[in-house]
Amino acid sequence: MHSIIAGIGPEKEWSEIERKIELVKPFAKVIHIDLLDGKFAPNTSFFDPKPFKKYSQDLFFELHMMVEEPEQYLEAWSNEGFRRFIGHVESMSDQSSFVARAQEVGEVGLALDLATDISSITVAHRDLDTALIMTVKAGFSGQTFSQQPLDKVKELSKLELFPVTIDGGVTADTIGYGLSSGATRFVATSFIYGAENPSDHYQQLLNAKE
Repeated sequence: MHSIIAGIGPEKEWSEIERKIELVKPFAKVIHIDLLDGKFAPNTSFFDPKPFKKYSQDLFFELHMMVEEPEQYLEAWSNEGFRRFIGHVESMSDQSSFVARAQEVGEVGLALDLATDISSITVAHRDLDTALIMTVKAGFSGQTFSQQPLDKVKELSKLELFPVTIDGGVTADTIGYGLSSGATRFVATSFIYGAENPSDHYQQLLNAKE
């Protein structure tokens, strides 16, 4: 059984984030928020966790931290109700410290950008709640799904230690590649919000088969 996570890409304005939250909250159980500082990837996003508080009792928020030293943001975002924290291995100096701190405030995952090998994960795999594999280059929504990272998905899913998450270019046409590779969580952004009826597209992904 797989799950679909409604992603909200690197928006600059709270009003647009809120519009998207309102759009998906009738059907999405988990909402994935991109946080970008313009250093790790060439894009920036809304950076204030406080407005999310009004929704965090009813929705499960996870934070995808495409930032340098993501550990520094854990406290502020967990204080506003975020419950899962995913940081990129490429942009943290101490994976063990990040994982330990994140475990204190919620669930923790490590993310690998498009070209990053899984050997870059240096902490014990059993300490993770998920691993997120980028199937596009980190930084922008609406890119085309790449099958190149699916070998990483296969290798990590064989461990059977945690659900493997795929993020980037997830559509009804591409989700089958991820499912057959062993991924069980899929972050979908443009495919949901670009639809005339977002809940229909969400349901299409939920009903997808290998």
